[in-house]
Amino acid sequence: MHRPTGALLILACLLAAAHPSVAAAEAKPGTTIFVAPGGNDTWSGTLADPNAAKTDGPLATLDAARDKIRALRKNAKLPPGGVTVVLRGGRFYLPKTFELEKADSGTADAPIVYRSADGEKVTLIGGRPITGFTTHRGSVLKADVAKQGFKGIYFRQLFCGDQRQQLARWPNFDPKEPYTGGWAYVDGKPPYMYKDLPTDSRRILQYKKDDARNWQHPEEAEVSIFTRYNWWNNIVPIASIDPQKRTITLAADTSYAIRPDDRYFVRNLLEELDSPGEWYLDRKTETLYFWPPSPNELDVYAPTMDSLVRLGPGTEWVTIRGMTMICCEGTAVAVRDANDCLVAGNTIFNVGRGVSVRNGLRDGVVGNDIHHTNGGAVSLYGGDRITLTPAGHYADNNHIFLVGVQGKGSPGIYVEGVGNRATHNLVHDCPRVAIQLNGNNLSIEYNHLHHAALETEDISAIYTGGRDWISSRGSRVCYNFIHDVFGLGRVKGKWVSPHFCSGIYLDDNTGGVDVIGNIVARAPRAPLYLHNARDSVIENNIFVDGPNRQIEYRGWRSDHSFWTRHVETMVKGYESVASQPAWKAMRHMDISPRNAVLPDGLIMANNVVKRNILYGSAERAKPYTFENVPLDHNVFDENLVYVFGHPIAITYRPADKYKDCDTPVDSWPRWWQKLGQDRHSLVGDPLFVDPQNDDYRLRPESPAFKLGFKPIPVDKIGPYADPLRASWPIVEGKHAGRPDRLTSQ
Repeated sequence: MHRPTGALLILACLLAAAHPSVAAAEAKPGTTIFVAPGGNDTWSGTLADPNAAKTDGPLATLDAARDKIRALRKNAKLPPGGVTVVLRGGRFYLPKTFELEKADSGTADAPIVYRSADGEKVTLIGGRPITGFTTHRGSVLKADVAKQGFKGIYFRQLFCGDQRQQLARWPNFDPKEPYTGGWAYVDGKPPYMYKDLPTDSRRILQYKKDDARNWQHPEEAEVSIFTRYNWWNNIVPIASIDPQKRTITLAADTSYAIRPDDRYFVRNLLEELDSPGEWYLDRKTETLYFWPPSPNELDVYAPTMDSLVRLGPGTEWVTIRGMTMICCEGTAVAVRDANDCLVAGNTIFNVGRGVSVRNGLRDGVVGNDIHHTNGGAVSLYGGDRITLTPAGHYADNNHIFLVGVQGKGSPGIYVEGVGNRATHNLVHDCPRVAIQLNGNNLSIEYNHLHHAALETEDISAIYTGGRDWISSRGSRVCYNFIHDVFGLGRVKGKWVSPHFCSGIYLDDNTGGVDVIGNIVARAPRAPLYLHNARDSVIENNIFVDGPNRQIEYRGWRSDHSFWTRHVETMVKGYESVASQPAWKAMRHMDISPRNAVLPDGLIMANNVVKRNILYGSAERAKPYTFENVPLDHNVFDENLVYVFGHPIAITYRPADKYKDCDTPVDSWPRWWQKLGQDRHSLVGDPLFVDPQNDDYRLRPESPAFKLGFKPIPVDKIGPYADPLRASWPIVEGKHAGRPDRLTSQ
């Protein structure tokens, strides 16, 4: 979705006013220092190119530029306008992490900016090239890496060109079926997922008879496995293998019990190096074995460090802008205990994680393209949850995709703490959640999210929980466009997709969230799912084409294991903040968990669903389904409901509580409205402009306007053109093996 020019100018002004670090990134420098691949650290750095005599010119390293700024600060104050370090085009193989600290700070009037030269591609590489390959056997080559700067470095990633290569594995990765292919399955008949068994183990894997392998050094290998619930994977080393019992014993616990039919693969074995793109590093001899994807492609490199750039405690008013960053084991840019710093307009890929902001105040991650990360792309932490003092960190206008290459539980964006926000981002092609929040007064607004949960189940595009009672109160999930959220799981022994996945998921006792102005289309479980969530306002949203329901409420009873297991934690969370002045204004914080159970044993209360559009094109699509919900303690009204003229049914479980629900006849007037719910709601076509092409704007004659529905500002959703964007226009492309559009039928 594209923003009109006028709105762009207004937004830019607002961002500059609200977040001075954004304005600082555009400030004209008082001093410029140049760095170039052909530079020299003994030169002055005041020239963009070497002079004719080759006696002066740009510096060669970021460290030298940083040290010149330190010297400048030591001798005098920073010049008005600050200092800009301009990197000329080319590759910079960093010898170590580039680190900044308090002594390297700028000010609001004199910021420090590290950026690429206009129109030039600058690539920071957190590793070293590998050359000198000779033939090992067949197409497999080998190289001594100890002699090339990797002595004592046990790298876990390898790149050829711009492509991540596969650590030698069994079964082989299947590029045509990247989500469902290339797996082995634990032997046995799957039991009921939610029942604990005395035989459960987090370390013993029973492999099938036909999957027996003869590995010489299984202790070097590790297993990547999705255990029990299929929520995420663990990567765990092997301790031993017993061929007689057909068991693999792991060296550490997995997150959950290993169950029959759990999918897994084994990697890091020289014997399994049997296909193009696979590699193995012999730790003892420090020899790399590699089968190039193409005989003529040997631009090979591997990481030598955890982070490329680190902004440490006390760093202020520093911008890292406009570079390409690749090849590191951990987080590409790590910001910790820093204030008013900005990571903007960079292209970050083939790294462990993208950008992490932890503690400090008002740090921004803006306009970056981040993809192909082992873990997540952006994480924001900070703020005081006791006093509700905000950190003010923000992730805005980023394009994030293909995260969680190895860590399948990794969100595209993770927002934690108080007063942080994720806005105007485009996030897609995620193995699990696109945006996850955990904290208070957080804002998730104007994001475009799609193709989430491609490899896991029981999740959503936007997810939050609240097992401590106080999360994620005060937060806003507003004006996001979410569509085609899939989910992958087992049904009667077969792996299927779409499966068990929602658009927005308020899980495990989430409390006090505003869900306003979102458009959520095509999620197999429900566009909106509340799992014992409470005290939330769901208003002015469009929920479209959930094949079975548009909104699901599933509550707990006081004897539910989730409640009994966590009630003391919730009481502790509540009592930690209940006396704080800032918390007294929070919605329904006058209710302690000790007093939350109603006389009938139900808990889920005080949610309000008003002025929403609930639209299902499948005949069986219901507006709502409920389980263990005290309907007299929740409000539904002034909504517009449409199921293409089919009778409107509503399901309540257990059914014996309301015997007239979910009948073949129209239960909307016969049962639901007789309970006093949706009395002022309407049944009718909302008259979308073009729902087949995801245009859910309303025609002027839509009956939704009679109910007070306000138009959703769709032109403001998603990324926008801006000088701090890494690329524009954004071109997504189609990723191999990805399903296209989720059908509601």
